[in-house]
Amino acid sequence: MTITIPPDYQPTEKEPFMNDVMLEYFRRKLVFWRDSLLRDSSQTLQNLQEPESWSADQSDRAMAETDRSIELRTRDRARKLIQKIDDALQRIEDGNYGYCIDTGEPISVKRLEARPIATLGLEAQERHERLEKTKRDN
Repeated sequence: MTITIPPDYQPTEKEPFMNDVMLEYFRRKLVFWRDSLLRDSSQTLQNLQEPESWSADQSDRAMAETDRSIELRTRDRARKLIQKIDDALQRIEDGNYGYCIDTGEPISVKRLEARPIATLGLEAQERHERLEKTKRDN
């Protein structure tokens, strides 16, 4: 079944939560984001596979190593983010997308717009962060 989304569609709190159009909107948003990250990762791989021209200058070598390290960290973050996007897409398939994994309550549309991979509602996220901070402080 193909769902048509109006070109100017923006999900709102006024419409039924996670109706077919809203789900398709978020599914497409997640797929576009994942595809963009995969393209960027592909470019990073190409950059890392290019032979390095070693300079006699130590500062040039240090800069090249720093750039390589940054690219590797960025690629690792992208890999982790792609996994979270895939998990969100699976939640859409399972019918669980948009609901807090702690409380089962709907996650606000504004929060999902800002962070489509969110698994916690705002209050649950704040509780989680306070708990993490408490653990770090001890």
